[in-house]
Amino acid sequence: METPNGNNLTTATEFFLIGFQGSQWLRIFLFCLLLVVFCGTICGNLLIITLVSTSKNLHTPMYFFVSQLSISDILLTTDIVPNMLHLLLNNGEGITFAGCIAQLYFFSAPEAFECFLLTVMSYDRYVAICNPLRYTSIMTHEHCGKCAATCWLIGFSMVLIDNLTMSSLKFCGPNIIDHFYCDFVPLQEIYCSDTFIVQLEMFLLSIPLVFIPTLIIISSYVNILFAILRIPSGTGRQKAFSTCSSHLTVVSIFYWTLFAVYMFPAKGESSTIRKILSLLYTVFSPFINPIIYSLRNTDIKQAIDKTIKKYKT
Repeated sequence: METPNGNNLTTATEFFLIGFQGSQWLRIFLFCLLLVVFCGTICGNLLIITLVSTSKNLHTPMYFFVSQLSISDILLTTDIVPNMLHLLLNNGEGITFAGCIAQLYFFSAPEAFECFLLTVMSYDRYVAICNPLRYTSIMTHEHCGKCAATCWLIGFSMVLIDNLTMSSLKFCGPNIIDHFYCDFVPLQEIYCSDTFIVQLEMFLLSIPLVFIPTLIIISSYVNILFAILRIPSGTGRQKAFSTCSSHLTVVSIFYWTLFAVYMFPAKGESSTIRKILSLLYTVFSPFINPIIYSLRNTDIKQAIDKTIKKYKT
């Protein structure tokens, strides 16, 4: 079988990732754009992690969870973007079966972790606004550490089940993946084996991974909304809402793209639309998350100012 680059892929243990097809100038433009976004993602999330680790005024549960989110975003973007940049330069690229499954795992595991972490963060906001007098006794450093560790453990363990099943199935030609990374949907299109087991596992795993966290987040914010509406002063309501607006924005972007790609894809959705939606939550979401949490955030700005002054002196 001949790839668009003229390379032959004759075995079922090798695939060819198409990436973004187009003119050379378009691919160069995308390469430059995504390289800037990648550098910005790494720098922005490393800045958040560094500030939360070194600034005492950021040693709170909310910022601890934000730093965990930054770690997840770095893992996700380093798994996807470097290979995608290589795809753009070479107009597609071959990838081994083992490499494909490994990329799929290290993409899906941080995504699963983020589902659980965003749920824990919504609970943190719920306690802070609906039960403020008990907040410090409930959200202790030990409790937050256990919550984060549990999210990492469950997230990386649960997706392993589906990845192991996918790695045991047989693939047949043409071994061309019409995507810029190894993802569940494009891989299922080139299976020779029956995909019923994989689809059943994905459905069953989506209940604890997606649907239950979504219900918890919605329930938390319904209670938060009622608590905010009971605050008598407009200034108090605005202040209370501002403490959870960043998290709500990140949750909305994350789950909107997740549901659009995997849960309820549009009928007749083209591969181009699927790639664009995938770009949003694999590349641009990790880039804008630190911006969202830093924008109009006085604590982050103060920490940056203190750090700059510290190094100047």
